[in-house]
Amino acid sequence: MESEKRPLPVVTTVILGILIAIGLAVAIFRYIHGLGAATNLSDGRPWGLWISFDLYCGVALAAGGFVLTGTVYIFNMKRYYPIVRSAVLTAFLGYLMVIVALLVDLGQPWRIWHPVIYWNPHSPLFEVGWCVFLYTAVLALEFSPNVFERFNMKTPLSVIRAIQIPLVIAGIVLSTLHQSSLGSILLMFPESLHPLWFTPILPVQFFLSAVAVGLAVVIFEMSLSDKGLGHHVDQGILAGLGSAIPYVLGLYVVVKIGDLLVGGKLGLIFTSGIYSVLFLLEFVGGAIVPLILFALPSVRQSRTATFWSALLVILGLVLNRFDVSWFALAPRLGTTYFPHPMEFAISIAIVSSGILAYILATRYLPAIQSIKKQPEAG
Repeated sequence: MESEKRPLPVVTTVILGILIAIGLAVAIFRYIHGLGAATNLSDGRPWGLWISFDLYCGVALAAGGFVLTGTVYIFNMKRYYPIVRSAVLTAFLGYLMVIVALLVDLGQPWRIWHPVIYWNPHSPLFEVGWCVFLYTAVLALEFSPNVFERFNMKTPLSVIRAIQIPLVIAGIVLSTLHQSSLGSILLMFPESLHPLWFTPILPVQFFLSAVAVGLAVVIFEMSLSDKGLGHHVDQGILAGLGSAIPYVLGLYVVVKIGDLLVGGKLGLIFTSGIYSVLFLLEFVGGAIVPLILFALPSVRQSRTATFWSALLVILGLVLNRFDVSWFALAPRLGTTYFPHPMEFAISIAIVSSGILAYILATRYLPAIQSIKKQPEAG
């Protein structure tokens, strides 16, 4: 992969800065006046945009980090080494954005550290909290060589390189645990979540879909980075990632259909009104169609087709997480919910900050690797 130095995109940077400033102002308002003044959440609908998008989608969309590091360092597929640091950067920023979103969403954000000393091992939220905390630390260590190389800090760099494999293994274990446990949380709502989505194997489905979208996000990210920032990546690398997606999505489809068949719920796909529409959009448009597309060599060899196929996987995952945590999750009777404009402002600001941080990191740190370099810590 090659990278050319381009001037910072001034207009884009200014727009992102404005969106971030608006979000900061809204966040200050929320902290002063509370959740009730800044959101349309209520006791009947305590979960909203921030949980569905910033948490459930955000964690899954950051799965490219553990998928790529595992591919390169555990399965020894060195051809993907040129993009592993970029994948780690995206994952690291993704988890930081999730944490920021939680700090805004929690009723008492100053207690976010409580799971560290107040243990409740019976709660899936306890496991998710600990895993996200630990995996963010792992990602920080995996990202740290970018800083150490930038400032020629040889001693800490050698330490990170020495523990690279244990870090990668820890990241895979922690990611497997909390990617699946986000599905375990929904097992507490058997009467509220629509039968098309509720299943005891939700944790398995969550993990499989996270692996698929992790690959798709890397393709999507590198394609945009190529066009907007001049980070050229060989199409063969993206095609290689795309060739793995049909296997993961295929397993996901088999598990999903098999679960509905065993549970006697297959007919609900076509008889559940708006829920049928949501399910078909998510399942057919976000899993079956991209599965077929990525199975075609002609699609994988086309940069444009690869990009749009990856986007379908991402949109399918996003809709799935919205379905299970919002659209198909029944609120208390008499309760309605649509996000307050300030909720949108916060989410837009968080995403904008992630994009701006990615632009700055890839410009001022060696986060984009040359294909000629030998594998080092990433």
